[in-house]
Amino acid sequence: MSIVANRPVLVDAPQRDPAWWGRVFWMSVAAVLLWPLLVATEFRPGLLLQEDSLRTSARFLASFFPPALGLDFLSLVARETWRTVAMATAGITLALLLAVPLCLLSNRVLSLSMLSGRMAPAPFCLRLVLRWLLVLLRSVPELVWALVFIRVVGLGPTAGVLAIALTYGGMLGKVYSDILESSDPHASQTLMRNGSGRLQAFFYGLLPQSAAELTSYTVYRWECAVRSSVVLGFVGAGGLGQQLDNSMKMFNGGEVATILLVFMALVALADSLSGRLRQALG
Repeated sequence: MSIVANRPVLVDAPQRDPAWWGRVFWMSVAAVLLWPLLVATEFRPGLLLQEDSLRTSARFLASFFPPALGLDFLSLVARETWRTVAMATAGITLALLLAVPLCLLSNRVLSLSMLSGRMAPAPFCLRLVLRWLLVLLRSVPELVWALVFIRVVGLGPTAGVLAIALTYGGMLGKVYSDILESSDPHASQTLMRNGSGRLQAFFYGLLPQSAAELTSYTVYRWECAVRSSVVLGFVGAGGLGQQLDNSMKMFNGGEVATILLVFMALVALADSLSGRLRQALG
């Protein structure tokens, strides 16, 4: 509707979305770019609907019923579930001990030389080296770290804890640094200009405005570590994953079904806990 000589004039709405052709064009471009990737990965979902595939899937799913509910087996699953949670929690704790110092040392906002407008060469080089260290830690999947540590310390949860600590230490350190650098630096820089140290500037200048976001991301990473610890069990790092691998190798569908149900309940519990903590943090 437009106004002409103080009188409203009705204008017909367009009969077609004006952005329609633009969306069609970009979706076509995306499809053209995606097609070589699907060819390279030999992605053929039609294989799932073939008669042999359907028969094998039906036989595999039928073996899940009834789930294994023996007292001895449930006791074993309970112990491995606790070990899985312990592995994830210990790994995240070690990751924090690694991530927090690397984050503070590589953070541009907490650099005293940046107060003059340009970072000095030595702090700049240190920050660059630490940034690349964080890249190295998080670029190697925890599964690969677990295989390395199994060679060093042998089978068991220790390898899983160390694998989670290194990979998640790199992830946490990088995201922590990004969160702090995106915060308002005025308070921390004012403190440092008035003679306070970098730790004081962090605790009283940066942390109060970033605490909720930092805690939320940490809880989310702990939730991811619970899932990762199950996967690490397939390579011998203990926990639910190793027991699931053993049951699958023995073709015991009932035990597999029970472990999967427990795993889903564990992930749901971790998700509920992290959601409540995020809600409490506001």
